[in-house]
Order: sequence, then C-alpha cells, then structure tokens
Amino acid sequence: MSINTYILMVIIGCALVTMIPRIIPFLVVRNITLPEPVLKWLSYVPVCILTALVVKDCMIQSNDSLQLNWPAAVILIPTLLIAMKTKSLSITVISGVLLMAGLRLWV
Repeated sequence: MSINTYILMVIIGCALVTMIPRIIPFLVVRNITLPEPVLKWLSYVPVCILTALVVKDCMIQSNDSLQLNWPAAVILIPTLLIAMKTKSLSITVISGVLLMAGLRLWV
C-alpha cells in the first residue's frame, strides 16, 4: 500500500493544527506568574470538562424525547466517588472508561 504525498501532507497539517493550540498556551504560561483570580478560574476547568463528558453520555435524544442512558448512569455513581476522593481528572476519566468497559463486557 502506498501513501499519496498529498494525503500525508494533509495528515501532518492536521496534526500541527491540532497540537499548536494545545502546546502554545503551556509554553507561554510556564514563565509567567498568573494572578490569583485567573488561577481560581482555571481551577474550574476540570469540573467543566467532567460535567460535559458525563452529561453528553448520560442522555440519549430520540425523536422528541430525552432518555436516560442507564449503563452510563450506573457507572456515573462510582466515577463521581472516585472523582471526589482523588480530585484528579485523569484518574477519574480512566477509571470511568474502565468501569464502562467492564460493564459492557459483563452485560
């Protein structure tokens, strides 16, 4: 199988466009001391990310109604307990994914 040069350049370009907005803020901020209000505001980012992930997966829209996704709702409880105990977004997301994988494997 050969790779078309154009496709390869598009893939590399997409990788750069995806990585640049994620890396530049860290490079800019690492040498700057941020004010306390900014640090407090940034402390809410993990909570917002977790909420967006949870709400998106716990609801199913079908025609004109909104239904609860029961497998996701069942996994939500232990995942929230892990989040409250560890206060780590990485550990919470990884444990939630593993719990969901285990539930899908078991059911």
